[in-house]
Amino acid sequence: MLTVLVDYESGNLHSAEKAFQRMAQEGGGSEVIVSARTEDVARADRIVLPGDGAYPACRRALGAVDGMIAALEEAVLHRGVPFMGICVGMQMLATRGHEYEDVAGLDWIGGDVVRIAPADGSLKVPHMGWNDLVIDQAHPVLDGVTSGDHAYFVHSYQMQVADPRHLLAHVDYAGPVTAIVARDNIIGTQFHPEKSQATGLRMIANFLRWRP
Repeated sequence: MLTVLVDYESGNLHSAEKAFQRMAQEGGGSEVIVSARTEDVARADRIVLPGDGAYPACRRALGAVDGMIAALEEAVLHRGVPFMGICVGMQMLATRGHEYEDVAGLDWIGGDVVRIAPADGSLKVPHMGWNDLVIDQAHPVLDGVTSGDHAYFVHSYQMQVADPRHLLAHVDYAGPVTAIVARDNIIGTQFHPEKSQATGLRMIANFLRWRP
């Protein structure tokens, strides 16, 4: 089995690569690579789209990789390859992002990416550090993960889903903040599972076993 972490120069992929490799080895030694090649996406059994930085820059960088969006759509939407988006990689699943400017997303999960606005004005944005997950719906990738488990966040914007059935988990930051979204063979985490210790590693291991 091959898992491809898509490299579109969105930031340092080292920690994500190491976390996925570790869990792949513990689960039987499947291959994990970082690649910007559409040929690798085409032969992947699992696809991961990380993302760090501002939404518009990440979206344009992904679109600048020749043929990558078409390769992702063919694999994920048409062939049903399991897909995980991380941080801005999750946000790009939305219909549109509103960070600095309006930018179209992949529109794989309907919704908008908007600035976090906690009801308590003393809370800082970005939302940064550890927060407790609140599980809204069961999912195979969340097997063994329960409300109260910690995850590590660094973000100023969140995805608001159009259909509540696509919201798997949120956190409280003086109001709900989206943590995990999913639809069919697609899942996305606002937090960084590779930096979320036992909770994140469990989710990575579950994703590598997931058969939608």
